[in-house]
Amino acid sequence: MRLLENQLYLEDLRGVSSLELPWEKLEHSSIMISGATGMIGSCLISVLMMRNQAYGMDCSVIALGRSREKAKERLLEFWEDPHFHFVECDIDQEESLRKALEAFSRIDYIFHAASNTHPVAYASDPIGTVLTNIIGLNNLLSLAAEKKAKRFLFASSNEIYGENRGDVELFDESYCGYIDCNTMRAGYPESKRAGEALCQAYIRQKGLDVVIPRFTRSFGPSMLSSDTKAISQFIKKGVAGEDIVLKSKGDQLYSYTYVCDAVSGVLTVLLLGKCGYAYNISTRDCDITLKDLAELIALEAGSSVVFEIPDELESAGYSKATKALLDSSKLQTELGWRPQFDIKTAVAHTITILRDLRNGEDQVC
Repeated sequence: MRLLENQLYLEDLRGVSSLELPWEKLEHSSIMISGATGMIGSCLISVLMMRNQAYGMDCSVIALGRSREKAKERLLEFWEDPHFHFVECDIDQEESLRKALEAFSRIDYIFHAASNTHPVAYASDPIGTVLTNIIGLNNLLSLAAEKKAKRFLFASSNEIYGENRGDVELFDESYCGYIDCNTMRAGYPESKRAGEALCQAYIRQKGLDVVIPRFTRSFGPSMLSSDTKAISQFIKKGVAGEDIVLKSKGDQLYSYTYVCDAVSGVLTVLLLGKCGYAYNISTRDCDITLKDLAELIALEAGSSVVFEIPDELESAGYSKATKALLDSSKLQTELGWRPQFDIKTAVAHTITILRDLRNGEDQVC
């Protein structure tokens, strides 16, 4: 069974595609998505294509990725749809990118979601992590300015807030904590910070309309098998019926977001956000310590929690932040966004869907 054949996941997608948003802004338009095979990118594509199919919306999706084979496996259901176009390219290579997109005279919206987003990727490819967040972003911003795109979205991260200085409970969009820039691990948060500054430069110098959704630690059934974030490892172990491996005391307190809430946040920012603004996408219902999260997943999966010392490569990529809770009041109060999933429901849906896929079943629970 494939993910887009699972009825529970489809119901979660329908919940996003049926939201009361100004979808008419996407009529007869095109949206280009980098990182199209990633957890959030692939879920967003599924929602947009579902909106096209179920509501007759006319929005073309241009999916960017480095591997046609990987993209076809991930997005097979849309491959022959006239509203879907896959473009194989490397966004870090400007000449390659422009050549690959020659056939598209108009691109209305761009969502830059391509990035290394998990610890082993930070540690094993630190150069690629920085380049995609800055060089790849610059190439797409330049393209957006030339194509006179209506809006550009840069997928930023809770990582830009750094470590909590102990002066606030929640990070709002103006907070800046401490980051030791002279470390390998700093490549991700510092390049995201630089990326946001580059977006502001394009607003000022090129008149480009840019909005910045800031994601917290996201998870869901569309997560990649290669994802090494702690929650992804917990979920994969649970689905496989194995013990949940905790590689610290677990007292880190973080915000998390179910992937469908992350995508509904993206769409809200895309369609309602103000140019130049950053918006936290998070919910207090998904704030939890790592230990409690591991125990919740173990309970749902019917397994146990065990402790294990991380290896050197894993440890090098881990965030040193012990408390990172995001304040999403701007997104909720100013734009009317409402999350649909608390942490228990999100974990239950993720494990149920992935377990059904593993067992070849298709049940709604």
